[in-house]
Amino acid sequence: MTATQYLISAAILVVGLLSLGTHEFKWSRMLRPVIIVAVVASIYLKSFPTAGNDVRLEAVGVGAGILLGVISGLLVKVRRDATTGRVLTTAGFGFAAVWIGAVVFRTLFAYGADHWFARGIYDFSRVHLITGGDAWTAAFVLMSLTMVLVRLAVTAVQVNRLSVPAQAKMSV
Repeated sequence: MTATQYLISAAILVVGLLSLGTHEFKWSRMLRPVIIVAVVASIYLKSFPTAGNDVRLEAVGVGAGILLGVISGLLVKVRRDATTGRVLTTAGFGFAAVWIGAVVFRTLFAYGADHWFARGIYDFSRVHLITGGDAWTAAFVLMSLTMVLVRLAVTAVQVNRLSVPAQAKMSV
């Protein structure tokens, strides 16, 4: 992992943690993570290895991203303020723990693949027909991107499930 990759991982962590606390829900606020996901994808997903079992590894990354996205999304509480009718989202310790855990795991795995267990990754890749580092990178990037998008989708579903505010019902 290069210094730039560590900085990008740190930036992704910071951006994810900007959701902590209580915020008024706005669809425009959902746009920032989508833009970041698009930028990260354009930087890292220059190649999408499909030989051997690369697609299976990438599918595992997507599956892990779905699981982490659902968990982190369910840890964001969505409610309507009784006095103002505004929709509020609250992300707390559980959300932060999942987010930090995912970024730290990905970063430690990348560091370890270069320094601690490079031979083990090589042997595992050879035995399981994974063509190399690009496949591992794609799997982890897809995991991260899927996690963000699924978390946003879970939050959007929760927002849409809220009942129409009392003020809107009265004006109908």
